[in-house]
Amino acid sequence: MNTTTPAKPRLTTSSMMASIAAEGQRTEAAPFGHALVEQAKADPRIVGMTADLAKYTDLHIFAREYPQRFLQMGMAEQLLIAAAGGMAKEGFIPFATTYAVFATRRAYDFIHQVVAEENLNVKICAALPGLTTGYGPSHQATDDLAMMRAIPNLTVIDPCDALETAQCVAAMARHEGPVYMRLPRGRVPLVLDEFDSSFEIGKARLLRDGRDVLVIASGLMTMRALEVATLLASSDIAVAVLHVATIKPLDTETIVAECRRAGRLVVIAENHSEIGGLGEAIAMALLQARVQPTVRHVALPDRFLDAGALPTLHDRYGISTETMAANIRRWLG
Repeated sequence: MNTTTPAKPRLTTSSMMASIAAEGQRTEAAPFGHALVEQAKADPRIVGMTADLAKYTDLHIFAREYPQRFLQMGMAEQLLIAAAGGMAKEGFIPFATTYAVFATRRAYDFIHQVVAEENLNVKICAALPGLTTGYGPSHQATDDLAMMRAIPNLTVIDPCDALETAQCVAAMARHEGPVYMRLPRGRVPLVLDEFDSSFEIGKARLLRDGRDVLVIASGLMTMRALEVATLLASSDIAVAVLHVATIKPLDTETIVAECRRAGRLVVIAENHSEIGGLGEAIAMALLQARVQPTVRHVALPDRFLDAGALPTLHDRYGISTETMAANIRRWLG
């Protein structure tokens, strides 16, 4: 009898609309846009601004509900940030959206000089952070945290899922001062509702405990860390997950306290270059506290990354669940 092997689905380069959710994973659509609408109902100072990317940053949800409070600035990121600074000076709370590569690389000087130096109440919400698109280096913001961490006065946030994205929007609206948030958009995974987790600027959260490994993660990698913990539990490896949604100011007290616990491998996981992000921030905190656990770093390499399908790229660069779990097994010996 002749048999044929079923063909595997062809992986394609991830488009701008691609979701990081796995097949069958629970998601919510456009959590940022819906959360901003809710905040705008209570606060007439909130305005939405974008550089020709309302649809691709979920700001179109806000534009539909509040067309008179929506400003389309065109393909001009420097103008977007400068105008947002002007709006803040007039008492508004501008939420400015674009892709992370454009906000950080094209408008860096304007964030630094117009917004941060004057400590203006501008909220920069930047989509496609890290390796969340397959379109290659021109759209992969693998260096945004390093750039934004270096700016005084700027709060830097990397939410994990749909629930935390909505919570971040509410916290940003209440917070007085400039904020840079990595923006999950589209159909965003929902994971933190199972962990009684609530976002607070500057606070890390221990989502689960474990005797063998402590994974300290932010953003997408917290979801990956939780998946790794479940996967390794079948091998009797107990993995703790500490979620660090605020990159700056860093909750060094909680991080150092967890790293002081003896006998655990510490793994720092981030969807960012190994240069200048969460890993280096935590390493400095541990060095200053004279705490010296065994530390390993899951991060993107210090080079320009390939274009391609996201599952392939996440495996290639070590941030997929399976690759991360295999590396932890290897590090444990």
